[in-house]
Amino acid sequence: MKTYEANILFTSSGRRVSLLNMFKEYLGSENITGRIITADFKNNAPTTFVSDQHYVVPRVSDENYVNELIAICIKENIKMIIPLIDTELPLLAEKRATFEELGIKVLVSGSEVIRIGCDKVDTYRFFKENGIPTPRVYGEHETDYQFPLIVKPRDGSSGLGVTVVNNLHELEFFKTYIKNSMIQDMVRGEEYTVDVMVDFDGNIKTIVPRQRIEIRAGEVSKGITRKDPTIISAVKDVMKKLVGAVGCINLQCFKKENGEISFIEINPRFGGGVPLAIKAGANFPKWTVELMIGMAFVTSDFSWLDGLTMLRYDEAIFTEQLTHVD
Repeated sequence: MKTYEANILFTSSGRRVSLLNMFKEYLGSENITGRIITADFKNNAPTTFVSDQHYVVPRVSDENYVNELIAICIKENIKMIIPLIDTELPLLAEKRATFEELGIKVLVSGSEVIRIGCDKVDTYRFFKENGIPTPRVYGEHETDYQFPLIVKPRDGSSGLGVTVVNNLHELEFFKTYIKNSMIQDMVRGEEYTVDVMVDFDGNIKTIVPRQRIEIRAGEVSKGITRKDPTIISAVKDVMKKLVGAVGCINLQCFKKENGEISFIEINPRFGGGVPLAIKAGANFPKWTVELMIGMAFVTSDFSWLDGLTMLRYDEAIFTEQLTHVD
């Protein structure tokens, strides 16, 4: 592995500076030849200034998006693409074979997993059909509400649009105000985000529950790793039924007062808080490179540190490189 050229392209890289730095740190520590390349539709994405090379590309919806990525991969000798936002997952899953013909792996789950994860109503149906505890989602004509309720976009991410409503008046307003909305029972208890790493055959390398202490702009700003056997066992059960999951899978759940684990979301990508799991010793960068060179996860690894706390804060990048600001 030390002689392998591990060039990775992170797409829609945005603000994921910590994640990229951890990948760069791993490549440096292992003396692996490799470069971190980023692509985003903005030239002032913070990751522009920490990657080895940044490319401005069209939006994911542009018909030339895939061709632009292919051109970058050929130029930079990319071995793996890692998408970082939900909106590009369906496209890259659909085009995965195109990249594989060029010798480029795409760390993306199968189309069915992405469909389940990217539509919150489909997520609910997956949980219900597989006997996995989850809060009720109300159908269009169901009105036997038990307030408080959650109204949120069924295709949303990063917590955008998630609203607590306490009465019928608020519900009627927000279910119209929030585009493509859905109505869900509110769950009470400790909230967790769980990072899971699986190979291309579905073998689990690790499961890292992170208790969400404080949330800001949809991402964890304060969190702590918890080696909770009940959550880990429940997540293993979910992953057995989530056929086609690949790479880092991000699950969200609540641990209720009675000890029941209730799942609410599946995000088939690296979550925003995964740097905490990596810092705790769950070596996602190493395992990603192992998948890149064709290794399978023969053994699991739960040696990460329990009780590690992350307290995030803003940090600035100063540059004179920009010719304009979008």
